[in-house]
Amino acid sequence: MTLTIGVDVGGTKVAGGVVDDTGAVLVQTRRDTPADDVGKTRDVIIEVVGELAAGRTIEAVGIGAAGWIDANRSTVLFAPNLAWRDEPLREYVSTAVGLPVIVENDANVAAWAEFRYGAARDADDSMVMFTIGTGVGGGIVLGGELMRGAHGIAAELGHTLAVPDGHQCGCGRLGCIEQYASGSALVRFARAGARQEPHRATALLELAGGEAEAITGRMVTAAAQGGDPVSAEAFAQIGRWLGTSLADMAQILDPQTLVVGGGVIDAGDLLLGPTRRSYLDALAQRGRLPVAEVLPAELGNSAGVIGAADLARRI
Repeated sequence: MTLTIGVDVGGTKVAGGVVDDTGAVLVQTRRDTPADDVGKTRDVIIEVVGELAAGRTIEAVGIGAAGWIDANRSTVLFAPNLAWRDEPLREYVSTAVGLPVIVENDANVAAWAEFRYGAARDADDSMVMFTIGTGVGGGIVLGGELMRGAHGIAAELGHTLAVPDGHQCGCGRLGCIEQYASGSALVRFARAGARQEPHRATALLELAGGEAEAITGRMVTAAAQGGDPVSAEAFAQIGRWLGTSLADMAQILDPQTLVVGGGVIDAGDLLLGPTRRSYLDALAQRGRLPVAEVLPAELGNSAGVIGAADLARRI
């Protein structure tokens, strides 16, 4: 049995784990991320790896980072929620811990974990995963390998066009799917519904203290689960947009499996129900042909650690 370490670096936490070759996480640890300090963030990663490696024979280290990673899986070109700009992270960490290191985008490592050990483990060729959180991320596996693109930054699925001249996106474009199928979009739809039809958002507004602008994603989920009409409709809206994007991926790539993950997936059928309906409606003319099933991700918050560790095993 070989052991590798996976490290999941986000804007608020650095999570690490020792993972065996069955995808099981044997030991875990985590630290807060000093996101505004490049050197301190790097030191926290090294500290996490050192703690996990102590007394164990570790083959390699994989790091999943929220940002754009170069084609060599070495440098963080840009991280929107961290201070990294052209950061040679692999070299720093490898030198400090004395182990081979690989650096990969956080959505890619989560997608790889679901392909290998999670929702898409029965697929042997291809999978597309959308991660629905504050924004929309993604990962694509083709021919059993992550699709990374010529420069290492492929599969930015959240920044494909949904609505020409639509809502302004943080990437600079107008109308990206991230603005219509993300957790942020869910909150925007729910707030608008509560303002326009407060009599249909009684439960939601009660959770928000009567203020539409105080509505959060957790409130929308809780109210929808209790039958609040406006909250349920907000989920239906993001599900409709997500379903059409999944249909686009089915048309373009014909994957074996489509996976939906991220924090919003905790809402279950509130999201997956309208997503699947929209997906199948968009593919109505393919009714005689096989299409990928839409499945919920299974590995939750462990996906980043598991995927990074498994990619490290393949160095």
